[in-house]
Amino acid sequence: MNNKNIPNKILHWYDNNKRILPWRKKVSQQKREYFTFVSEYMLQQTQVKTVIPYFNRFVKLFPNFQSLSKVSEEILLKQWEGLGYYSRAKNLRKSAIKISKELNGSLPKTYDELLKLPGVGDYTAKAIMSIAFNIKTIPLDGNVERILKRTLYLKKQNEISKDFLKTKINFFGLSDRASDYSQAIMEIGALICKPKNSSCKQCPLNKNCISLKKNDFELTKINKEIKTKYFEATIYKKQNNYLLVKNDKFKFLKNMAIFPMTEVKESKYNYSNNKKINIKLSNMEMKILLNNSKKPPKIKNKILIKKDKLSSEIIPSFTKKIFYTISKSK
Repeated sequence: MNNKNIPNKILHWYDNNKRILPWRKKVSQQKREYFTFVSEYMLQQTQVKTVIPYFNRFVKLFPNFQSLSKVSEEILLKQWEGLGYYSRAKNLRKSAIKISKELNGSLPKTYDELLKLPGVGDYTAKAIMSIAFNIKTIPLDGNVERILKRTLYLKKQNEISKDFLKTKINFFGLSDRASDYSQAIMEIGALICKPKNSSCKQCPLNKNCISLKKNDFELTKINKEIKTKYFEATIYKKQNNYLLVKNDKFKFLKNMAIFPMTEVKESKYNYSNNKKINIKLSNMEMKILLNNSKKPPKIKNKILIKKDKLSSEIIPSFTKKIFYTISKSK
């Protein structure tokens, strides 16, 4: 398949259709590096429209790596509240500290050095290289994967794996406008080659797309095992205070405030008449018993939170969902 003209077609479309996003502003190189870094952390598993107001507020409060490195984790997490996946915020702060103390306040340019920063994987490293430094590489995110699957008509499980898709990234070729080009490809996935109701007539790759020729746009999904686990959450309330605990027990929501919980057998969950709630976290379906207790559980790292102060506290949405379920049942 001849891909010599693909970069020109994609960039022409991008120049005429790209979204105006705050991290794409024309700023100094130093700001560009910082804006790229912050936005890439925020955009992990989060939609652009959700990220925009957070990003704007965030870079006003913490305008560079130095200011971000000095902020307390508590203040940072409060600003991050609502974005979820709080490990991203913690890793962002750790990276800012490393960049400020060890790297003279500047991002490294190489793939291997970027991977040494907390929270930076293959995609983020390549996104930073291309977007911030105009290095010729194409990051493979969900949008890019979807374009490859459709244009090359990849359906089998082995064909849609990340490792296989990386071998097909050369379909796009490369461009001297590396920063714009990587963003342009991802933009096509976000605006044109959407999971459903793709706009093929507007797509610059429609003449290259095998799925369009076959009129088959269905995407094969990776077969992921969703694990179902059962838990019991202890709900202890004294006056208007609820007892929570800083989580150092489970891998999920590490060091965040949750209700005291233990993992239980399915039989205990099924045969209990207590209030129940289902919450999905990543690839885990959590079925949780809500057990009201008259005695406070014997635990370390206790946290007492007033019900009417819930909105001002740094609490994951996981815990808030349980709060709201409790409130509704009364």
